Amino acid sequence: MTDVLWRPDPARLRDAALTRFATAAGRAWATYDELWRWSVDDLEGFWASAAEFLGVRWHAQPSAVLGSRAMPGAEWFPGGRLSFAEHVLTGRDPDAVAVQFRSEAAGNGAWTWADLRRETSRVRHGLVAAGVGAGDRVAAYLPNLPQTLAAFLATASLGAIWSAAAPEFGADAVVARFTQIAPTVLLAVDGYRYKGRAVDREQEAREIADRIGARRIRFGLLDGTGWEAGFTGDPDAPPEFVDVAVDHPLWGLYSSGTTGPPKAIVHGHGGVLLELLKTAVLQLDLRPEDRFAWYTTTGWVMWNIQLAPLLAGASVVLYDGHPGGDTLWELAADTGITVLGASAAWLEAQRKDGAQPRAGRDLSALRAIGSTGSPLPAECYDWVYTEFPADTWLVSISGGTDIVTPFLGLAPNVPVYRGELGPPALGVDLQAWSPDGRPLRGEVGEMVVAAPMPSMPLGFWGDDDGQRLRASYFEHFPGVWAHGDWLELTPRGTGIITGRSDATINRGGVRIGTGEIYQALASIPEVADAVAVDIPRPETHGAIVLFVVLDGVPLDEALTTRIRTAIRRGCSPRHVPDEVLAVADLPRTSSGKKLEVPVKRLLMGAEPDSVISRDSLANPSAIDAVLDAARSLIPPLRPAHTNLENA
Repeated sequence: MTDVLWRPDPARLRDAALTRFATAAGRAWATYDELWRWSVDDLEGFWASAAEFLGVRWHAQPSAVLGSRAMPGAEWFPGGRLSFAEHVLTGRDPDAVAVQFRSEAAGNGAWTWADLRRETSRVRHGLVAAGVGAGDRVAAYLPNLPQTLAAFLATASLGAIWSAAAPEFGADAVVARFTQIAPTVLLAVDGYRYKGRAVDREQEAREIADRIGARRIRFGLLDGTGWEAGFTGDPDAPPEFVDVAVDHPLWGLYSSGTTGPPKAIVHGHGGVLLELLKTAVLQLDLRPEDRFAWYTTTGWVMWNIQLAPLLAGASVVLYDGHPGGDTLWELAADTGITVLGASAAWLEAQRKDGAQPRAGRDLSALRAIGSTGSPLPAECYDWVYTEFPADTWLVSISGGTDIVTPFLGLAPNVPVYRGELGPPALGVDLQAWSPDGRPLRGEVGEMVVAAPMPSMPLGFWGDDDGQRLRASYFEHFPGVWAHGDWLELTPRGTGIITGRSDATINRGGVRIGTGEIYQALASIPEVADAVAVDIPRPETHGAIVLFVVLDGVPLDEALTTRIRTAIRRGCSPRHVPDEVLAVADLPRTSSGKKLEVPVKRLLMGAEPDSVISRDSLANPSAIDAVLDAARSLIPPLRPAHTNLENA
């Protein structure tokens, strides 16, 4: 199969927002790479042009684009005042559909823009009556429903600060998050449905509210009662919008909680607004007729990013329930989704399950399929372009909770190459650096951002001196954001993420990311999932342990040999695993990310509760599966399988 899997449609490109933006900025002739180079070389010029083109509504004009370029501490659009919620809700056709939804508990339905404005106004009234004002925190223990969107917009319209946890999380995981921010109220559901089963959350909601010292406002989903009596106000009252400074906190998001207590990451109104507008309009080319869906819970950053289509005037399709089988494809067919996204793990599961999305259903409206959360295997690219027409845009992106926008992957005028992400996003000075800080091209290096972005965190909640923020992103290369991923920027400007840089395996100077091991294993259909970790041993070169989840077959000597041979050929003889262990499941976050570093620390003797918050995992019992398998590795591992002298 050719490396080029998709090329932009010239007719759509002529009318694309990116084309019109380049013309308005005096760069109609520019290729994407030239446009990107201008956007990072002239950061102030680019963001001034973008804010004007994207129609940012200023209540007070800023005195500059960048008051300070320091990282951390960049000062964006000083003096400017605006409202995020106003940008979502103003200037819309009241009768047009804003939100479609499907829920195992709530059924199917749709809201117009008028409906969304009314519900936002009703919840805003209730929050005000509960004592919420600018700067107060509103915590949400709610599923992915339109009422949750309205509750966020009501919070933002007051200048209050939103923070959410999915109801799939247990009480301890939620308390670990919300205790940090001391919310005034907790908006909490009575339960949800998953795989057809009702999951009661009344006890957890009461416990969380009590432990964080917040008033609980109940939302009855299982019993169908909605917001508690007396909470919401007049649906006919028009929404009001408090304007705030660009750096006024909009929401607090959380790191995964896999290396200790989750960090509360705070982002500002203006920075998020600019980045999401840029992503939706310029990078993804969303238009009012688009219908956007990304399978997510409220505990994953993709829930926040799905606000981007609303900012562009497009509609969103929400799903609350189990995404297995053909569920999401049926949703896409029934609602006319044009852009459908999910985690890379979900797409890979669809491939391995032999899914046939277009069999018996009309997916002709679907123009783009998105993936994020982890690197997408090249075989998944092949699967998508086997199952879908050649004009389907496969959008594999890399971003993060830390910056609530993609670093790279979205460019409507750049071809899709097999196994590669698109180029860096406009305004993102993304580079791959050697350990001594040299930019690399065509080689794997540390992924860094060498200039500020508007949506970089204002800080961590409670980190008043900024020490934790600096240690998290700016310690490795002072004054430069180091994200913790291995990145290769190809000569043609695309990107390849090969895994976490803190999960690198170095053998005799040959360094690879674990993603390369997983890529090699894609040729073995019996391996449904895998995690590779490198365990240091002072007396040896260390030991590579590979945990595999198998698809209905035992791990015998023949399969072990095939696994080792695939890694030897696909990676290097030095990275053949010393131990291959079969487990029933592997721990993942709720967004599908593999927990390589926590698993490594467990094998090195750390107590589970010190490295992993079980309640934050999609499958908490998988920790026990790993620990049970690892018992065979104690006493110390036997590093006998890799012959370094002959490598």
